[in-house]
Amino acid sequence: MNQPQRTILHVHFDSPADDSDVYQQLLSLLEGITPRVQALPPDAADLDLSGAGRYWGRDARGLAQLIKLRVLAHYGIHTTMAAAPNRLLASMATDATEPGGIAVIDPHPDAIRSFLRPRPVAALHGVGPATVKVLTRHGIHTIGDLADTPPLTLQRLFGTATGRNLHERAHGRDARPVVPQAPARTISTEHRFAHDELDAAEHRCALLALAEQLGIRLRSEEQVAGAVTITVRYADRSTTTRSRTLPEPTAHSATLTSTAYVLYDSLGLQRARVRTIAVRAEALSPAEHAPRQLTLDPADDKARRIEAAADAARRRFGPTAVKPASLAILGGTGGGTP
Repeated sequence: MNQPQRTILHVHFDSPADDSDVYQQLLSLLEGITPRVQALPPDAADLDLSGAGRYWGRDARGLAQLIKLRVLAHYGIHTTMAAAPNRLLASMATDATEPGGIAVIDPHPDAIRSFLRPRPVAALHGVGPATVKVLTRHGIHTIGDLADTPPLTLQRLFGTATGRNLHERAHGRDARPVVPQAPARTISTEHRFAHDELDAAEHRCALLALAEQLGIRLRSEEQVAGAVTITVRYADRSTTTRSRTLPEPTAHSATLTSTAYVLYDSLGLQRARVRTIAVRAEALSPAEHAPRQLTLDPADDKARRIEAAADAARRRFGPTAVKPASLAILGGTGGGTP
């Protein structure tokens, strides 16, 4: 028996949704279109439009236009959207759409192949720089090349699970459902470079500033983070995201920074043209309930005392009164976008 055809709409809010209250309101607006909305903080969501078109008397493009008008009218925020038969294709089509645009991928297999096959393998979601390097070394440059590669070859290169997943995604298959759920409490900050930045030193400088901002905000709100996520957006508007659970919840800027560096290094970027970098603190909880493992490390205790003194100076003299020495020497990467 054939499964009913799904229509998934990926919505990206083009203005940063750093304010969690605004993001929650945007999700509520989307839930007025269909109850099946999955939050993708800090600035996106997936909607399952199956059945919503009949209720509203509109096709996928018509519903996207309705959402665009409502979001702009109520919040002054522009959106970029794409509809497709599954979440993978909808998200990829959104990345390939001009800001403020709407795209629709027809569910016919020929239309899906026409969309996927010419694109570089780096555009396939879930394929990071390290995987791209291996694929191109073996002459696999486009998603079409990847789709034509025997599954057993991919499994030999990447292992059974990853090889099978690459084969499925190269053919545009994605069975993940849209799962309505409240987004976990998060805090995020983003840095937009003045131009597409290739210098890894500048990338790390931005990460330092962003992690420092997150630490200051967490401590001021008496919160700790259980995980850290970084998102890198490139010149072609594709993105890569990496996350790591922390050994223990913390608001310590040094720990947030070192974790962000580890995640960045795991991307294996080779002079990548980076447009924006975002760092997000996740799984937040009250600091008073967070356990702290004793390290018996005098350097760690000293760093935390210095951090507390710096926070006190910022409260008295302003948020820019104290900053890491490397940022002061470099003129201070601006960090979060207002």
